[in-house]
Amino acid sequence: MSDNPDKISFGTRLRNSFLTGLIICAPLVITSWLIWTFIHWADSWVKPYIPLHYNPEEYLQFAIPGLGLLIAVIFITLIGLLGSNLIGQWVVTFTESVLNRTPLVRPIYKGVKQIFETVLKENSSSYRKVGLIEFPGPGTYAMVFIADEAKGELAARFNEMGQEMVAVFLPPTPVPTAGFLLFVPKDKIIPLDMTPEDAAKLLLSGGLVTPDFKERAEPVA
Repeated sequence: MSDNPDKISFGTRLRNSFLTGLIICAPLVITSWLIWTFIHWADSWVKPYIPLHYNPEEYLQFAIPGLGLLIAVIFITLIGLLGSNLIGQWVVTFTESVLNRTPLVRPIYKGVKQIFETVLKENSSSYRKVGLIEFPGPGTYAMVFIADEAKGELAARFNEMGQEMVAVFLPPTPVPTAGFLLFVPKDKIIPLDMTPEDAAKLLLSGGLVTPDFKERAEPVA
């Protein structure tokens, strides 16, 4: 067999072409499948509640993918607009007061609402920063999403110990939706410049997809 790197066998070229095609096609197919699945999931939830005489599919005689998702987005936006005026605020306040007085519903509603308010509010910094902590032991580092400083009873207990603790989420690889909530001393967290999206790609790929990095410019003396 020749050692000349320019002479590549037909089998090697065929394998390289297949791998190149796989790298091109697989992300497109998987992304398309995920989007299509989400659209069908949204349609299956919304379409059954659309009155037949308001459903354009009854007149067109064919299915419209994404119709349910579009109606859901419009409906949620209208609810948001109504909730911003006085009458809408009164309705929301009255509904919340009823839910807060219902024994089994109250803890579920309050917990879910608090999560959405914390994650979606514009000035929230929760899970928008990425860092490193020593885990599971000294000299070994794990990537975490930084939530917020400890509050309430936890903050009081940590203050008694003279520690300023920060809540972080430690996701596993390659399924970052599950993980551990840890409280780590603030000075033990190494902040990173990468975005949460880049960190998620790194986790999902098991370290194979590394985000681009530009060295910080040295401050001018």
